[in-house]
Amino acid sequence: MRQFSSEWRRGLYEAILRRRDMRTFRPDRIPAETLARILLAAHRAGSVGFMQPWNFIIVQEVELRRKIQAHVESERLRAADKFQGERRDKYLGFKLEGILDAPINICVTCDRTRFGPAVLGRNTVPDTDMYSTCCAIQNLWLAARAEGIGVGWVSILEPARLREFLRIPDHVAPLAYLCAGFVDNFPDEPMLQTAGWLNRLPLSEVVFSEYWGERPDSTLFESLTNATFTIDSSHNVEGA
Repeated sequence: MRQFSSEWRRGLYEAILRRRDMRTFRPDRIPAETLARILLAAHRAGSVGFMQPWNFIIVQEVELRRKIQAHVESERLRAADKFQGERRDKYLGFKLEGILDAPINICVTCDRTRFGPAVLGRNTVPDTDMYSTCCAIQNLWLAARAEGIGVGWVSILEPARLREFLRIPDHVAPLAYLCAGFVDNFPDEPMLQTAGWLNRLPLSEVVFSEYWGERPDSTLFESLTNATFTIDSSHNVEGA
């Protein structure tokens, strides 16, 4: 099959467009078979040299999550000092994690020794194992969205403390701490955009041609400026 059917393409683009970083969850249990499908999607991510450096730690124990949440809260307050005035107040008003709300948390790690020390494609750029693990995280996120499950990435924590909490060995790097669960709804736009924190950059501003800072030719630039795939009320994806 050289090209997906229009229905398959709609499903792919819809998952991408409707993926959100979620913070509020319902307590409903995620069925084991659904969680397994999501983790299988993550495990089928592309990886440099087929190194597959990821592991997934499922965290459900309430007391353990309370310890992690307390650490995140202290880091949240410490991070607030980076902002001033109204910006600081707005930051403190954001709900930045759902560690105790979500039925499960998932820590995605990168084993930096897997299939080593010599791994195809990693000699010149050692961090390709990290990049590969991020591909697995994105797969997980998109598969979860397709299943109607929200995922939130909790980034305000110290990796060393997370390693301590979850007994992760030194050669393994914790890359992402995710909250996952069913949600009441997925917002149309990212929360930080709706709140006026930051806006999405236009595609035409982030694409260069040949050299850094060089704009593409007028034909491509116009296409970049007008590029869109929007989902109408019938869930049809225009431009896909």
